[in-house]
Amino acid sequence: MAEPAAPPQTDRDLASIAEARALARRAKQAWLELAEFGQERIDAVVDAMAAAATAQAEAFARLAVEETGYGVVEDKIQKNLFSSQKVHAFIRPMKTVGVVARYDDRRVVEIAEPFGVVAAIIPTTNPTSTAIYKILIALKARCTIVISPHPQAVRCITRVAEVMDEAARRAGAPAGSIDWMTNVTLEGTQELMKQRDVAVILATGGMGLVRAAYSAGKPAYGVGPGNAPAFIERTANVKKAVHDIITGKTFDNGVLCSSENSAVVDQPIADEVRREFQAQGGYFMNAAEMDALARMLVTPQRLPNPALVGKSAVFIAEKCGIAAPASTRVLLAPLEGVGRDYPLSIEKLCPVLSYYVVKDWREGCERCKQILRYGGMGHTMAIHSQNEQVVLEFGLHKPAFRICVNTPATHGSVGLSTGLDPAMTLGCGGYGGNITSDNISPRHLLNIKRLAYEVSPVVSRWDRPGVGSQSVTPEGVGSPRLPSAPERAPVPTGISAEALSRRIDEFLGTRGFKAGSERGHTGVGAGSDPAVAPARAADQTPLTFVCEEDVRRAIQSGRKLVVSERAIVTPAARDLGEQHRIFSIAPWRG
Repeated sequence: MAEPAAPPQTDRDLASIAEARALARRAKQAWLELAEFGQERIDAVVDAMAAAATAQAEAFARLAVEETGYGVVEDKIQKNLFSSQKVHAFIRPMKTVGVVARYDDRRVVEIAEPFGVVAAIIPTTNPTSTAIYKILIALKARCTIVISPHPQAVRCITRVAEVMDEAARRAGAPAGSIDWMTNVTLEGTQELMKQRDVAVILATGGMGLVRAAYSAGKPAYGVGPGNAPAFIERTANVKKAVHDIITGKTFDNGVLCSSENSAVVDQPIADEVRREFQAQGGYFMNAAEMDALARMLVTPQRLPNPALVGKSAVFIAEKCGIAAPASTRVLLAPLEGVGRDYPLSIEKLCPVLSYYVVKDWREGCERCKQILRYGGMGHTMAIHSQNEQVVLEFGLHKPAFRICVNTPATHGSVGLSTGLDPAMTLGCGGYGGNITSDNISPRHLLNIKRLAYEVSPVVSRWDRPGVGSQSVTPEGVGSPRLPSAPERAPVPTGISAEALSRRIDEFLGTRGFKAGSERGHTGVGAGSDPAVAPARAADQTPLTFVCEEDVRRAIQSGRKLVVSERAIVTPAARDLGEQHRIFSIAPWRG
């Protein structure tokens, strides 16, 4: 029996467009309910999804490699766990519901509001880890999500969505909080991004797709190519620098957009660096081998050939007729320049490094700029150096928003080996045509509304003397008094008298003197409990919300904070307050 004919492309496009519209509507309805969740309910949903993804990290990785042919199972497991564990640990303490900050000095209160429905475009190079990450940050921000998988990674991305959706619904999330397209075409994805029910776009993929996201008429976070250079300066620990670059370049066979694409080497250590690369599995190609590789790897559009993306160095060498040893981990192409005349200077998405030697750090600085301008503006680079001044110069002058110091660019940029916010979507800022240079987190899926109380009375021209009848006082001159904010005592800039008295009592107590009545005052003496201050608590209204800024001001002025038993205290505020012992608990009055 003959196989049924595939549906015409037009029919597939229409089916994809219809699905995009239906899923956007479904997600909007779910969002109306999800947006009303409290912090505890949202955190329970996010915790459940992260746990479910962690349990399936290996299965997701194997399915991704099997379906796409890209990368290494062991490395994809690590990326999946990075998303389900490290990203989750980072976002878990975030307050994304209700009042998230108070600024008493400016009389401003900040309140979090979710964006709405997120359209999430998932790439084929990092399909499962990116899907886990985007689902977690979307629901943490009380946003529902509609996923458009890359057509070559539909099965593995769908599986991630199914597992996390089931966990979310068991934890109480409304049906439709997580949605995904199964009929994926370019037209359907474009329709999803333009849907009126979609509020914001998270686009990870090629430049064409990112441009489409930015032209969809919606707020969008798009991420373009990387082409990250790594500079080895003369003071670097050469052995570690080479190890870091190879580690970054071979991680998941180089498919992360922040992985190293070029090694730029300071002339005085060039021979040592070359020997170290060879000792650690690097193979330096000759001119003929580089030509053969360029013909096979680089397309006429100056993009990497998908047939070699995410493949090992040995596989690529065999395909291109390069006589590299079986132990080869990375192929190196010594080049004299950057641009169209040097095809291997593009972003390569496989274990191939272009290789440059420069006379000093200033020339290295310019070479790194050239590489970034050829397809990596605003993204990532690395520097290996013990010279802090040179490191700072690179930070000041490079058109990259993540400059990883003495660590693999691949791991450092996403926050795996550095203190950067852990993320699988890395903004490239204005240099890369993106709206932000941040690592994307739930904060980027929140709008902040602000209660702003009057701190400076406003006098209009109608209130000035001699202008209209309302400006005349009973005495016939001057302006009427205007309602204004109550005056507040200035914040002390030094230690208060009360705090000073208490410290003197404590010091005398250590010398055997009794504090309190013998000194003729009623302050808190060395023998009293510093956690209870009735004299001060009596005239203070117990606080119901305390943030870190409240605690810092209390420490500065030397006063206690009286909080109710049911007060909401942010984790940072609690840690700082308990460290300085400034909380006084008032009984709850109902």
